[in-house]
Amino acid sequence: MLGYGLAFAGAALFSTKGIFIKLAFAQGVSVEATLALRMMMALPIYLVILAMLLLRNPKLRGLMTPGRLLGAMGVGALGYYLSSYLDFAGLNFVSAQYERLVLFTYPFFVLLFGVWFFGDRMNWKLVPAMLLSYSGLMVIFAWNLSVEPDGLVAGTLFVLGSALTFAFYQHLAKRQMLVLGTMLFTCVGMSTAAVLAIGQSLVVDGPDTYAAFTPNIWAIGLMLGIFGTVLPSFLLNGGIARIGARATSSTASFGPIVTIALAVFVLGEAFTWIHALGTGLVLLGSWLFARTDRNSRSRTK
Repeated sequence: MLGYGLAFAGAALFSTKGIFIKLAFAQGVSVEATLALRMMMALPIYLVILAMLLLRNPKLRGLMTPGRLLGAMGVGALGYYLSSYLDFAGLNFVSAQYERLVLFTYPFFVLLFGVWFFGDRMNWKLVPAMLLSYSGLMVIFAWNLSVEPDGLVAGTLFVLGSALTFAFYQHLAKRQMLVLGTMLFTCVGMSTAAVLAIGQSLVVDGPDTYAAFTPNIWAIGLMLGIFGTVLPSFLLNGGIARIGARATSSTASFGPIVTIALAVFVLGEAFTWIHALGTGLVLLGSWLFARTDRNSRSRTK
């Protein structure tokens, strides 16, 4: 129950990320600078926690062999840099609601990658639920295509790429956390991603960009860094460590509801009956997916 609670809390907080990103874009901040701003706020916290962990527990220092360190850095770069960058790039083209629903399909990729690469068994009973969710996405995609088609395909592909890389990350992260522990792995992985994101922005945007940021932009970055990054990263990884990648991914259904509510009331995005129909299909498919998967694993045990 603790694992599921952590996963639900992490999903809810991660869902605020798109709102903060959209607010930064509205202030004229670039994709690269927004991602770097997020990481600038989060990096000091991860470094402090990392230093405290290593100072208080000498055994952890013994775990940090060069091979394990590079492995944690690589997995962190995949999940928190590459996946995040693709997601941010997609949000530059599509609404926060639609982005969250597309990203919400990552549990299906977790299942497929588990079967293809990690020796999991395929559960064909999950396919109808997957098709139901994708039918909901197609409903909203078709509506967007008729109303606001500019950048829709590119944005969808960017966010799908984010879902794919994040699903693969979840499998790899589980194996890293079994060796290093949740806290140590999260600090190493996120710190690596932060350095990469900040370095990319310095090259693309230049250091003078940050001198021109208003206090409002820095406040958005602070909220994005703390509530959209630090807290949910520890909560989500805590869930993965306790209940595994597939079970954690199945708890993500709460996320789109949070995003939709915030997108409508904070960003003023439209929410029509078509959005309600598509969202309902996506959430119903995810609920059936999670229920069928959980029941199947219970019977196997």
